[in-house]
Amino acid sequence: MSELSTTTIESESVTLEALAHLGEGHIAYVKQVRSEDVPDLFPQAPKIAPGLKLFALHAADGTPIMLTDSREAAVANAWSNELQAVSVH
Repeated sequence: MSELSTTTIESESVTLEALAHLGEGHIAYVKQVRSEDVPDLFPQAPKIAPGLKLFALHAADGTPIMLTDSREAAVANAWSNELQAVSVH
């Protein structure tokens, strides 16, 4: 069994710029979104019917990567791009 490593960072010592780059290139996050929010997140997306629950995959810096109708597809896309997926609530 391998030992997990954890790092504790004091919030006063982390700049906004450093926080924005935390996990960059290694971590992506999955967030449930409403179809009404899609135009703001993905301006290039076609019009989607209102009232749908969708899942967006974002890079660690918040850049939208993909939109799908299942959490599993978003996580699979992260894994296929060698990103660790985390959930945002």
